Amino acid sequence: MNKRVLLIAFHFPPQAASSGIQRTLSFSRYLGGFAWEPLVLSAHPRAYSQQNPSQLASIPEDIVVRRAFALDAKHHLGYKGRYLALTALPDRWTSWALGAIPAGLSLIRRYKPEVIWSTFPISTAHLIGLVLHRITGLPWVADFRDPMMQPSYPVIPMQRRMYRWIERQAVMRCTTAVFTTHGAMEDYRRRFPDVSPAKFRVIENGYDEDIFDAQPAAPAGAGDASRRLTLLHSGVLYQDGRDPAPFLQALAHLKEAGKATPDTLRVVLRAPGDLDGTRACVAAAGVADLVEVAAPVTYREAVSEMLAADGLMVFQGTPFNAQIPAKLYEYFRARKPIIGLLDPAGETARVLGKAGCNDIAHIDSPDAIAAALERFLTCIAKGRAKVASEEVIRSASRRNRARELALVLDAAAQGARQA
Repeated sequence: MNKRVLLIAFHFPPQAASSGIQRTLSFSRYLGGFAWEPLVLSAHPRAYSQQNPSQLASIPEDIVVRRAFALDAKHHLGYKGRYLALTALPDRWTSWALGAIPAGLSLIRRYKPEVIWSTFPISTAHLIGLVLHRITGLPWVADFRDPMMQPSYPVIPMQRRMYRWIERQAVMRCTTAVFTTHGAMEDYRRRFPDVSPAKFRVIENGYDEDIFDAQPAAPAGAGDASRRLTLLHSGVLYQDGRDPAPFLQALAHLKEAGKATPDTLRVVLRAPGDLDGTRACVAAAGVADLVEVAAPVTYREAVSEMLAADGLMVFQGTPFNAQIPAKLYEYFRARKPIIGLLDPAGETARVLGKAGCNDIAHIDSPDAIAAALERFLTCIAKGRAKVASEEVIRSASRRNRARELALVLDAAAQGARQA
């Protein structure tokens, strides 16, 4: 193997606050199967507010990982959570560039990669990719896990201007801009009409087959209407875009009507972020006997819980219409029925529909949620609930996503050689 790619990613084990580590981690694990040897340039663990050392075992032993100097402005340069805005431009980890640029140049001199790849949502990663691209002339693939410029973010004007500058530099100078959803890609094509549409590509998120292989799924829908069903949402909830309150109100309506009782239904909200706040919301809705608010667990434990559930829930409101939660692909692989509480006009609704999962209700409508939830539970109990097709499941594996990235890298390297 003589083709190498430099992967620049802030989110990498042992970082534990973002599921984004799985995208870079999976590429680092599977690209070798497609004739690309990855080199990883990440941040020193001190910059991570949350760590999970057990994730380190998932990193392939034979790849080079360089962790450059980095600080978190909030924790290392601030006082009682307050810090100067200038120390957090474009983000709180801008100091990472001070260590990563020389470290990246050292890796490039020693290992001679053919392509640079960097991934947002930490904008400093694209800044590092831009500088290394400009210095070395290597082709650059800019990966956007989320769109950079959004209507409500960044809020601070100076930060917003810097984001806009980095975003434009990335789009104009990269060889290929990669997005995780078709909606995000089309939005960038509209915003940059002078850029060739061929420059924009989609590589969706996915699931890790190795994790699921160790824990085979039970058949979906047991067909026993008398047993208690378990519904699971695994991941962060918050008021703007993933507000659980309308769902809890809908659940309260079903409880009042005698259609949901502690003997027939258990709902688990796993790792919602603000545990106390979510529990208070559950109590206010009067459904504490139906809903368990649970603390985070390891990735493997989270997958095991998905496989044990009777149905899975996804929350994704209008502010995130151009995005798809990464866990949705894990839901597909779990081969469990899925109910989507979301904006029907968003990307998540489109992907669910394409997969044949049509149990959808608007996230802001308790009445619509109650009706959809009642139908969903009935179908599960009777063994009639739909799950993702085998074709969708196969295409969504992270190994397949790595194959898609390898094709992008091949084209970038070939274009550079012919230039």
